[in-house]
Amino acid sequence: MKIGGTWNHAPVAAAVERTASALVGAALDADINFFDHADSYTCGKSETVFGRILKVTPGLRDRIVLQSKVGIRFPNDACLSDEPARDDFSRAHIIRSNEAILQRLQTTHLDILLLHRPDVLVEPAEVASAFDELQASGKVRYFGVSNHTPAQIELLKRHVRQPLVVNQLEFSLVQPALVVEGFRANQPSGVAESGLAAGMLDYCRLNDIFVQAWSPVGGGRLLKASASESGPLAAAAKLVAELALAKSTTPEAILLAWILRHPAGIQPIIGTTQPDRVRASVLADTITLSREEWYSLLAAARGQKMP
Repeated sequence: MKIGGTWNHAPVAAAVERTASALVGAALDADINFFDHADSYTCGKSETVFGRILKVTPGLRDRIVLQSKVGIRFPNDACLSDEPARDDFSRAHIIRSNEAILQRLQTTHLDILLLHRPDVLVEPAEVASAFDELQASGKVRYFGVSNHTPAQIELLKRHVRQPLVVNQLEFSLVQPALVVEGFRANQPSGVAESGLAAGMLDYCRLNDIFVQAWSPVGGGRLLKASASESGPLAAAAKLVAELALAKSTTPEAILLAWILRHPAGIQPIIGTTQPDRVRASVLADTITLSREEWYSLLAAARGQKMP
């Protein structure tokens, strides 16, 4: 999300491009081949920088899966205004935005295109028309959504012919609602706590929708004990550090292994701009948390014992 540098329309600095190139190189060296974008990230500059990396790296496009998202619009399409923003799933905007994404990424097609966050004014038939055109032209292979509820997905599915193969959702030990609602549903405060997460994970599994987790390490709040954190998160950070030490791995690996341990096969979308953090993250593939460890982390992060 942040590899384009500043959230404005200023030119991309050379130092930003060097940092982005080092980051992508570290990811490729670690056998990461999936790259997630959105047309809104740093006002489009994140895709521009990545496109330049693709251009100077022969054969790279054929070795990676490229995903982007559309729908978030800035007021007057000017980044970071004080005016209210809006979401736009109109046919015209989806088609136009996808074309701009391809130009910035310097590629002929996306492997996956997601609707970024729900547009309250969505006309599902317009989405369906846009998806048909993009698939028929070869500009998008697969489609999905982000931050959508089961009911919102069902509404789209009544019109969209293509399978919706992805739902990208916030999920981490800092934001564990997707799993918490499963055991809280039959408790007095369970409905209030689960909120829009109710049934989401099970729905996606039942409908073969791949779940991607954004912000999978909770913005780094559990990577180390911090004086700015107190209560459950401080206790959880301490437990993460203890498990990392015991397993000779990194805190990043523990936090991501917690997500990977779930049988839904959730895919963490790491958002760091630091190559060292990428290398620390992929160590998650080398460890497996026990049930006791998994639940202990969840209880610590929530500050509540399991019911």
